[in-house]
Amino acid sequence: MEGQEAPAWDAAAPGSMFQTLYSYFWWDQLWLPVNLTWADLEDHDGRVYAKASDLYISIPFAFLFLVVRHLFEIYVATPLARALGVKEKIRLRAAPVPVLENFYATCTKHPKQVDVESLSRKSGCTVRQVERWFRRRRNQDRPSLLKKFREASWRFTFYLLAFIAGMAVIVDKPWFSDLRVVWNGFPKQTMLSSQYWYYMVELGFYWSLLFSVASDVKRKDFKEQVIHHVATIVLISFSWCANYIRIGTLVMAIHDASDYLLESAKMFNYAGWKETCNNIFVVFAAVFIVTRLIIFPFWILHCTWVYPVETYPAFFGYYFFNAMLVVLQCLHVFWAYLILRMAYKFLSGKLVEDERSDHDETDLSEEEDTTMMKNGPVSNGHGLLNNNHQKAE
Repeated sequence: MEGQEAPAWDAAAPGSMFQTLYSYFWWDQLWLPVNLTWADLEDHDGRVYAKASDLYISIPFAFLFLVVRHLFEIYVATPLARALGVKEKIRLRAAPVPVLENFYATCTKHPKQVDVESLSRKSGCTVRQVERWFRRRRNQDRPSLLKKFREASWRFTFYLLAFIAGMAVIVDKPWFSDLRVVWNGFPKQTMLSSQYWYYMVELGFYWSLLFSVASDVKRKDFKEQVIHHVATIVLISFSWCANYIRIGTLVMAIHDASDYLLESAKMFNYAGWKETCNNIFVVFAAVFIVTRLIIFPFWILHCTWVYPVETYPAFFGYYFFNAMLVVLQCLHVFWAYLILRMAYKFLSGKLVEDERSDHDETDLSEEEDTTMMKNGPVSNGHGLLNNNHQKAE
C-alpha cells in the first residue's frame, strides 16, 4: 500500500470485498501524515518500527495474566488478607422460598411495592418478610470482603510494578522533559525494545481486565470502567500501529502513577485500618488531581493537539488519537467528582469509603433492632425465613 489514492471498490466476490475493506482500513492517509506510506515504516538500516502484527502477543499475555492473577490471589493475597486482619462480615442468609427466588432470578432484585404485595400473597409471607428476604438475598450476591481485598491487592501489585517499569522506560529519554521532542522525525521513529515490552504488558493487562469484568466486583461506575478499558485498548493499539509510541508511554505512566495508591487504600480499608486508608487516600487524591486534571490536559493533550500540526497537516489519525484522549479525560473528570465527594466526607470527619462500592443493606429495621436490644433475638414470624447467622460463601 504505497500509494495515497483510496483503493477501488470491487464487489465481484466476497474475498475481493474483504480485501477491499482491509485495504480501506489500512489506507495510508487514515493512519499517517500526508506524503508518507507504510513503506516508509519498514525496517531498514538498523531501524525497527512497530508493526500491527506485534499486537497479537497481547492476547496470550492477557490469558497469562489471568492465570498469574488466580495463583496470586490464592498464594499471596489470601495469606496477606489474614495477616492484615481482613474479617468477613456475617450475613443473614435468605431461606429457600421458590416463589421469591424465581422472581429474584427472572424479574428483578429490587421489586416495586406492588410486586412485594403480590409476592406476599403468593408466598404466604408478610410484606415485611418479603422485603427482608430480598435484602438478605441481595446481600448474599454481593462480593465478600476477601474477594474485594484479593482483587485490590492484585491490581495494586500490577500498577505499582507497571509504574516503576514505565518510569524506567521513559525517565532518561529527552522527550520526558521536553515534549516537543516527542514529534521529532515522526513517524519515522525507531522502536526501542523497552517500549515494546512496556506496551505489550500494559495492553495484555487491560485485555485481562476486560475478559474478567463479568466476574470482578461490580461497582457503581461499572459502565465507565468498561468504557475506560475499551478506550484504553483502542488507544494503545492505535498509538502502536501509527507509531505514537513516545506519547503513548507517557500516557500510560501518568495513568499508573495514582492507580496503585487507590488500590492500596482499598486494601487497608477492607482490613479495617481506617486511619492508614484515609492517609493514603489523601495522597492518592492529590496525585490523581495533579496527574489527571493538570498534567494530562495541560501537558499531554496540549502536546498531542498543538505540536504535531507544527510539523505536518492534521489527518484522520491525528483527530482519532486526540478524540480517544478526550474520552479518557472525560472519565478523569467523572472520577475526580467521586474523589472530591470522598475528600469532602474525609474533611468533614466521616470515614472515607469507596463511593463506587455497592454496600450491604441493613437487614433489620430500627424497630426490630430496638426490640432485639431489649428482649434478645426475635423470630421473624415465618418458619422458612428463620435462619442462623452464616458466613457468606
